[in-house]
Amino acid sequence: MDGTDSPALQAIFRVIVARRFWIVAGYALLLPVAAAQALRVESDNSIARLIVQSDPDFRNNQEFQRLFPEAEQVVLLVEAPDPFAPAALSRLDDIERLIGAVPRVETFSALALYDRVHPGVRGSPVWADDFRRFATGTDLLRKQGLVGPDFLGIALDLKVRDASERDRTLGAIDRALLPFESGPAASGPVRRVGGPYVDSYLEAETARASLRSFPLFGLFVVAINLVLYRSARTLAAFLMTLAVSVTLTVAAGRAMGFVFTIVSSLVPLTILITCTAALVYIQSRFAECPSDAPVDEHQVFALANKFVATTASILAAAIGFAALAVSGIRPIREMGLWVAMGLLLTWVAVFTLFPALQKILATPVLRHRTTTGRWLVRLIDALPRFSYRGRWVMVPIAALLTAAGALALTGIPGAIEPMRIETDALDYINRDLPLYRDMRRFERAISGLSQIQAWVTTPEGALLRPDVLRGLEDFARGLEGDRRVGSVTGPTTPLRFMRYVAGQGDRLPDDPGAWPALAAQLDQLLLQEPGARAYVEIRSLADARLSVVYRGGDFGGVDDLRAFVQGVWEAAASRNPALRVCRMRVVGQGLLQAKIGEYLVPTLTESFVLTVVIIFVAFLVIFRSGALRLLAMIPSLFAILVMFLVMRLTGIPLNVATILIASTVLGASENDQIHFFYHFQEARQGATTEKALRHALFIAGRAILFATLINAGGFLALALSGLPPMRQFGIVSASAFVLSMLASLTVLPSALWLVYRERPDAPPQAVAGGEKRPPQLSPSQ
Repeated sequence: MDGTDSPALQAIFRVIVARRFWIVAGYALLLPVAAAQALRVESDNSIARLIVQSDPDFRNNQEFQRLFPEAEQVVLLVEAPDPFAPAALSRLDDIERLIGAVPRVETFSALALYDRVHPGVRGSPVWADDFRRFATGTDLLRKQGLVGPDFLGIALDLKVRDASERDRTLGAIDRALLPFESGPAASGPVRRVGGPYVDSYLEAETARASLRSFPLFGLFVVAINLVLYRSARTLAAFLMTLAVSVTLTVAAGRAMGFVFTIVSSLVPLTILITCTAALVYIQSRFAECPSDAPVDEHQVFALANKFVATTASILAAAIGFAALAVSGIRPIREMGLWVAMGLLLTWVAVFTLFPALQKILATPVLRHRTTTGRWLVRLIDALPRFSYRGRWVMVPIAALLTAAGALALTGIPGAIEPMRIETDALDYINRDLPLYRDMRRFERAISGLSQIQAWVTTPEGALLRPDVLRGLEDFARGLEGDRRVGSVTGPTTPLRFMRYVAGQGDRLPDDPGAWPALAAQLDQLLLQEPGARAYVEIRSLADARLSVVYRGGDFGGVDDLRAFVQGVWEAAASRNPALRVCRMRVVGQGLLQAKIGEYLVPTLTESFVLTVVIIFVAFLVIFRSGALRLLAMIPSLFAILVMFLVMRLTGIPLNVATILIASTVLGASENDQIHFFYHFQEARQGATTEKALRHALFIAGRAILFATLINAGGFLALALSGLPPMRQFGIVSASAFVLSMLASLTVLPSALWLVYRERPDAPPQAVAGGEKRPPQLSPSQ
């Protein structure tokens, strides 16, 4: 299929060029509206957006949240050499009082609890020592992070509705803490831990990464343009087309209800890179204007000549990203659909706005080559014979490295484990940051950071029955008895506190005869204490929750975690018949986060296989040759699998960013092979393999080189990100693009020599200027 020979296609481009002012005016009217929509796209890295809405656990969690909204929680760790010294306790009290005055913040501490049960003791000679005995006499306070070896904690509940309100509240907390972190009151650090600080950092760093990468990529585009075309007018056409493509893409995401996450923040950069590569292919063909060809006719010829290959390459990239829709991880699914939609809009802009701007700005062609251009021609001219001589070396080595990469990814049963999967949000933060160190320290202090909820539903009104409460306490003890579990809090936890402050210890009695009084006591607590109602739905008295804090890495995955909780529940039900008519479900934000690991590998394999199959079928129709399509995938597969080998050797894990490498590289790097094979087949009819290779390399080789530099340079800008997954994704993707280019220019021609079993032709004749230039198509041909 050759657009050059299509009168209809050439007629369409003549109309586009003739209507150039109308086209530019249409985009000028559309751009402000799109920009207004694009600026309204929000950011959200919350757990609720990690799992697709069709997931059963997501639906269960939504139902659970309506009964038990999980508030944003922060813990302040007020450190001191002796946290129970009177001065340290006074400082703790001052901090809690000031933080409690911050709007939308509720506080709780061991000191506040002590003051409630021991009114009037504060300030007495025995106050500090008595509080020390109170705080250290039970594990209840330690397991909630309120007491540690060198700190006392203040738990904060943030009553915030969205990310912006959360950030304002965190800012107010930080301002309130300033006097205690410098000056006379700074007797020790005040550390902040909790999901809100992690989410706020991730969102801020994601935005900063975009602010860093966009200007760098813009400078890169300017440099590449000036090196390639040496024209400010061509640069202006590029920049305006890029601006329109990105703006329309982001606005489309707003219309589709998408938000920026740590993953989808890559959408604008991906569109910039793909659009720039497409423009380079078109402009490079246009710039190669024969001296006897009218520029206007050559523009139409160049557009028609590159239409099929550019359309196919953008379609390949769109399919690669759309295949991510199979992912159960919501940000990845949305990112794939968002980029796919953006690529379709980019395709429209590339073949309407850019030709119009070419004509209006009179972008120049290259009538004479520079020294760099002549050097590239000589390099490209040497590649066919170089690949022929090295065919029996390069192809086997590439095959071995590809196989090694596949094994590095999947592992070998009984010998090599599959690649490590990273799902802990803390691993998305630099390990040298105070936030990371403080969170890990807090994790050790309370024996875990991961949290799930055991949602128990009883017959209506049965929750306060003594036998049901006794069964729930037995269930909680069974969970806490496992070394992997740090703490369990639930409906009976307030009873344990009340028993402790009464001097009876923090263990509830096993005797069934004691539970009617305990049930009556809990009934009164639910009426008097808002904190007690956090574990019981008081309207129906049919739903309760138990919060389970555990060490996430100690369980083998979601199924292992769920099986553990279910096993403990069944054991408790066997001992307590009242639980047999109850239903227990494992839910919570922590469960959704744990499910990410369950979805990561299917996301990689399913999207990758789907991309390969669809691209193969689509381009089998275009190029009419299954063998060539298989060969065309060699560079991409080689680059992707070798990078998995590199990741394995360097310890880079699979996470929500690096899992995108396969689809991203396959979708984008297929551009090179499509353009290469398009021009290879263009010259193959009646020509030898060497002539076809020279033609393909001469027409597409330079564009492949510079398109790769654009792809690699764009993603390499992410190496400046403060987020390790983004940094890893940028470095690995950029390296994969370079590997794919090298394979396209060496391994792929070597494979073609082996397939066609031909020998090189006689050396080509030199032309004026010392260049060896194969025949090429022109508007007159």
